Amino acid sequence: MRLRSLLGTVTAALAASVLFAAPASASESLWRLTDLAARRVAIADQVAAAKYGTPSPIDDPVREQQIYDSVASRAPGLGLDPADAVRFFRAQIEANKLVQRGLYARWDAHPAEAPTTRPDLGQIRPVIDGLNTNLLTELAATTAVRASRSCPVRQRVAADVADLVHRFDVLHAQALGEATSATCSE
Repeated sequence: MRLRSLLGTVTAALAASVLFAAPASASESLWRLTDLAARRVAIADQVAAAKYGTPSPIDDPVREQQIYDSVASRAPGLGLDPADAVRFFRAQIEANKLVQRGLYARWDAHPAEAPTTRPDLGQIRPVIDGLNTNLLTELAATTAVRASRSCPVRQRVAADVADLVHRFDVLHAQALGEATSATCSE
């Protein structure tokens, strides 16, 4: 365990130097985009707590389509290809559902860990919408780095640092991997 902690510290230090020292401008870094994706992953806990034990399903095709339609219509104004933007947001939504399913399984197996209060989904969705707006803006700001050959390495480093900064457990780290899987241009 001490070795993992030491490796984590060394990895974080190296990653921070790559993320924060190497880029000449914010548009050359994937940190903000990745951090926003991590915040969206984290809010999935509240979504799960709001839905758990209710008839509201994890999959919400109507809400998902609203997000995809919104992203696709706003993308051209930001210089983004609508299909690429939708692909990125599909990864965000799948990551969110991954967390929800994982938490449901945990709470079903350990009822004492289940939430005792139910957040209002009507108050959570505007936060998600704000994150989506910021993600879309940052997606546009990082077009060049996302198209570069170094994107996969930069993305992995940014995701590793975000994992450490947000102190994600295995479930949330896996979801962050899903959320960032569509960051680099194909």
